[in-house]
Amino acid sequence: MSAMSTEKSPALLPVQEALERILHDVAPLPAEEVPLRAASGRILAAPVSARRDQPPFDASSMDGYAVRCTDVQKVPVELKVIAESPAGHAANVRLGPGEAVRIFTGSPLPDGADCIIIQEDSERDGDMVRVLAPGVPGRFIRERGMDFRAGEVLLQPGTRLGARQINLAAALNVPLLQVRRRPKVAILATGDELVLPGEEPGPDQIIASNSFGLAAFVEQHGGEVIDLGLQPDDVEAIAAAIERGAAADVLVTIGGASVGDYDFVGDAFERLGIARDFWKVAMRPGKPLMFARRGHQRILGLPGNPVSALVCAFVYLRPLMTALLGTDMAPRRISARLAADLPENDLRQDYLRVRLRREDESGETIALPFPRQDSAMLRALEQADALLVRPPHAPALTAGEMVEVLLIDF
Repeated sequence: MSAMSTEKSPALLPVQEALERILHDVAPLPAEEVPLRAASGRILAAPVSARRDQPPFDASSMDGYAVRCTDVQKVPVELKVIAESPAGHAANVRLGPGEAVRIFTGSPLPDGADCIIIQEDSERDGDMVRVLAPGVPGRFIRERGMDFRAGEVLLQPGTRLGARQINLAAALNVPLLQVRRRPKVAILATGDELVLPGEEPGPDQIIASNSFGLAAFVEQHGGEVIDLGLQPDDVEAIAAAIERGAAADVLVTIGGASVGDYDFVGDAFERLGIARDFWKVAMRPGKPLMFARRGHQRILGLPGNPVSALVCAFVYLRPLMTALLGTDMAPRRISARLAADLPENDLRQDYLRVRLRREDESGETIALPFPRQDSAMLRALEQADALLVRPPHAPALTAGEMVEVLLIDF
């Protein structure tokens, strides 16, 4: 019998209390500096300010002619073209009465000009231009600082950096960004019954899928994966793998952590002097969830059933990574009308997989729970759009009632 199987079995811990214990004292990871090309998907750790005005001068927004509006109130009128100003090359002249400068999009406005005549409203003949439409002061001119001013803070800490944010940072003339270090998440799968994808399973074996799904989950949520591999049900092998992941911010074990005769992960923890905080949570799927701490490292022991593992990652690992990154990755909640009756709930908080459908006539969102919610059925999780959370002892629901669901985005 397992050395830890004599531990007193705890009462089921409420989901919220389990989450609070996991997140207690979590602080954002240190910042590191990266170039813009390496910043995609990273979480900003410091505010970013503009280093210059944008645009840095009054600029034309169209190809045409820079003129004085007083000269083009009565048209048609002919003006003398005294200079040309392509983008990047200002015309260092000052417009006088009856004069114009050929100008292109993005070029600085010459002194004395206060409007642009677009080329479609003009006819060029040598060094003269015939203006066919009256000018309006300020038309087709981008004023200096129209977009932002030097010193203005435009990106805040906690921002996830995508194409728009990186484009803006570059325009702010900021080549390097302070971002949170990626949380290092070590993943350890255990079990004699498992073989890796592509291998030939024995008659009593199944394919190990959880570590691949969890690795994708970690990377999708801004983490860096340390793969500790697939270990057999052997305490020494599991303990050695745990030691290899000691530098990670988070260690995730999969399977083998329920207190009982085959609690190999628990025995490995005991051998390494790691005390478990809790190992049973009042939720479905995901009851055999384990949590421990070793120094700075937080350890999550996820159930072996694949749906349980991913749902627990959604409920616990995601908020933990959110806290480590100093950002907000809370899933979206929406209201939907229930499409089927649901019985009264028991003492465990349920996370039901549901499909969402939009009603054409009413425009309402309809939630259709899968008829079978078995924690080994990955296909239903892949096909689900959301999770319907039912608190412990929730009363029965009838079709047509409004419910709140969490959108699945992993």
